[in-house]
Amino acid sequence: MQLMDGGPRKAAVLGSPVGHSRSPDLHRAAFAALGLDGWTYDALETTAEELPARVAAAGPEWTGFSVTMPGKFAALAVADERTARAELIGSANTLIRLPDGRWRADCTDVDGMTGALAEAGVPVAARHAVVVGAGGTALPTVAALADWGFTGIVLVARSVERAAGVVELAGRLGLVCRLVGFENGPALAESVAGADVVVSTVPAPAAEPLIASLRGAARLVDVIYDPWPTPLARAVTESGGVVVGGLTMLLNQAYSQSEQFTGRPAPKEAMAAVLRA
Repeated sequence: MQLMDGGPRKAAVLGSPVGHSRSPDLHRAAFAALGLDGWTYDALETTAEELPARVAAAGPEWTGFSVTMPGKFAALAVADERTARAELIGSANTLIRLPDGRWRADCTDVDGMTGALAEAGVPVAARHAVVVGAGGTALPTVAALADWGFTGIVLVARSVERAAGVVELAGRLGLVCRLVGFENGPALAESVAGADVVVSTVPAPAAEPLIASLRGAARLVDVIYDPWPTPLARAVTESGGVVVGGLTMLLNQAYSQSEQFTGRPAPKEAMAAVLRA
């Protein structure tokens, strides 16, 4: 997408709740570093049900939206075009206004997870991962693991029915996927001991009952960043494991969003500095 003429543009993150989001900090820093005077980025409380109307009402001054939960499935559905990875994953965290006024959906969450895996020091030869949770964040996580070269995952889910979408995606990506229930502590602990990385995609309270089984992880990517550290992150750190939190994922997915919003290379150092401050 080329940078559009015609004056300042607007962008925002849509979600519910959305008040805790750090996306405004990141994208405002990007706009400032790029010299895009008058460009704005806000946080707009928006449920999944409200998202289609919000997008439809956006005038030509809107360059795009970041989308957080619970609107990622709605964002994919409302788009006129979809990138191949958004189509494959079945959800979108990015909506971009095309020059002809239509909307394109993308899933930069894959980039976010890839960046988190790199930050955690996951080796190129890594093959086995444990993924906790089977919700919307698990889908781009599985895609990123496949891109990295993983061949198998253990998926920790509350039910076979809830896990169905993630299992299907794993199969399409050539990953061997084995299910473990939340209540099966010994089997989970055994899987963690042999895993190159554990990725927790669930809220902190949901992960707490699993801490005894997960604390032995050599590497943990915990997608939560508020509040931080989570009890799980503390436990893995105390056990000597490497922990990467959700801010790393947020930052890396925002780079691609910024480039799609503006048509210019992301000012990565300026964006990263906001999170260090």
